[in-house]
Amino acid sequence: MQINKHTWCIIMAGGLGSRFWPISRTDNPKQFIDVMGVGQSMLQLTFHRFEKICPRQNIVIVTGDQYVDSVREQIPSLLPYQVLAEPLRRNTAPCVAYAAAIISQIDPEATLIVSPSDHAIFHEEKFIADIQQAVQTVALRQWIITLGAQPIRPDTSYGYIQFNEHPSLPRALNLHKVVTFTEKPPIEMARQFIASGEFYWNSGIFVWSLAVLRKAYETYLPAIAETFFSLGFGTSWEDLERVYSQCESISIDNGIMEKADNVHVLTASFGWSDVETWDSLYDVSHRDKDGNAIVSGNVFTYDTHNTLVVMPNDNSKTLVLEGLDGYIVAASDDTLMICRRKNEELVFRFSSDVELKKLIDNK
Repeated sequence: MQINKHTWCIIMAGGLGSRFWPISRTDNPKQFIDVMGVGQSMLQLTFHRFEKICPRQNIVIVTGDQYVDSVREQIPSLLPYQVLAEPLRRNTAPCVAYAAAIISQIDPEATLIVSPSDHAIFHEEKFIADIQQAVQTVALRQWIITLGAQPIRPDTSYGYIQFNEHPSLPRALNLHKVVTFTEKPPIEMARQFIASGEFYWNSGIFVWSLAVLRKAYETYLPAIAETFFSLGFGTSWEDLERVYSQCESISIDNGIMEKADNVHVLTASFGWSDVETWDSLYDVSHRDKDGNAIVSGNVFTYDTHNTLVVMPNDNSKTLVLEGLDGYIVAASDDTLMICRRKNEELVFRFSSDVELKKLIDNK
């Protein structure tokens, strides 16, 4: 299929990736790291994937001001408008409105794909086909399309989309009207969702025309629409800081998707994971006969099972493991963490304690 010059992609790359400590830090978060052990960062994988869907110059990356250099280092030769810096974190609704306002000045006829920067896609050809179908559909209809991923287990860390069983279009059996969005339900509710067969995971990937996006913001987030769609190439950094400091912190899901009546889900055919936790990385990684996922590093295992290992790939250190079962072993240049997989929620405590000790020691 020929690439349409009016197809644009907004990549949201401002996350902190705090669940992947110690390899992900505030100064070098998950999207800039080779989490999958494939030789490219999550941002690079995402960017190169969308290069096959829209013109390279139509990909806009929104990130925190402190990460602009990292973006430009990892994705060289980007034009000035392709990297937009946010002065403050205000969730996804302001982020997308900012990018859409800039794109509207270049291409008022744009169709927009909105995507996180740090999710994993396992069948790229199917992904491209699904995105192209969504782009073609919103060019003909005043719809918002969200891509839904087939759930593989009850999981409380995902958003769920309930959809009407009848196809939205006679010849598009994978397109359905959205009934409800439910963000991170309790485990029993998640089990009921999976059993019903009427729910998909919310991938956080949306497709809509610029006109439909703007109307949605004006209807459901009028304050953000009023301020952000007045932004342009001449906006000073001081004015941008003022706008961000005064705007509401809200996600697109909460601000628009849960309220709009023109949202349809494309039940996607590609494999997907948000790779949000160590355990989700274990789930999507290749495992050896003992159930170990050795993502990276020079590693030897003995009587070790069901363990995730992520080590630096520079071969400066060799890791030997014996007698572990169900652990996370992860190392950065200066920190090694060994934690039971079932206790990974303690990562936040570990990182806080380590950073606090560093502050005390440096006083």
